[in-house]
Amino acid sequence: MKVATAVRAVVCLSVWLSVCQVSGFHLPPKMNRTIQNLLQHYKIPPQERFNGKPVFSKEPLTGRLETKRVFMGGVLETYEKLFSKMLRQLPTPSPQTAGNEDHPASDVSAAQGAAGSDTEVKEGLGDLLEMIRNLRKHSYQDEEKVLQGLHSLKTIQLDNTVVQSKALWELPWLYEEASTLSHMQMQRKRRRRQARRSKSHQRA
Repeated sequence: MKVATAVRAVVCLSVWLSVCQVSGFHLPPKMNRTIQNLLQHYKIPPQERFNGKPVFSKEPLTGRLETKRVFMGGVLETYEKLFSKMLRQLPTPSPQTAGNEDHPASDVSAAQGAAGSDTEVKEGLGDLLEMIRNLRKHSYQDEEKVLQGLHSLKTIQLDNTVVQSKALWELPWLYEEASTLSHMQMQRKRRRRQARRSKSHQRA
């Protein structure tokens, strides 16, 4: 049973790596090595890793490009918060002191080895965090503004009388804008269908 689970894990990893290559983007070697090293530290049983319940759903990535980019902006933001939290959870290294009667040199060496491991984990998480931040900064600024707007919607005081009245006042132009966007999307879909039909007729 354990062997089958391990084989399934290897197959899933192989498929994931092949998908990255087929998509035309190759994961930076340094990032790949860092992730593999960190997975040795944050080790969980294969049956938990491949339990069919991913942290981030792939369903939003089947939609339009604009939708995909907004979703990925949210994913990157979540990763930035996640890695920052993981860094804060790492133990604080204690000052390295020479061995004495209470703490033999062998004990100090063992502690230094553990600290070195924690240092590598910290450096790895720091590298990944920097990569995520750079990608958000240079490629997802517009999506960041959209996400900030979505976050601000959650803070609206729905039980506030002033908010309720102002929302009613603003509804006409917002509803018109929403309807216009919906109409534009329908027209775009219709043009794409017509273009596909035209191409099929030309081939025939």
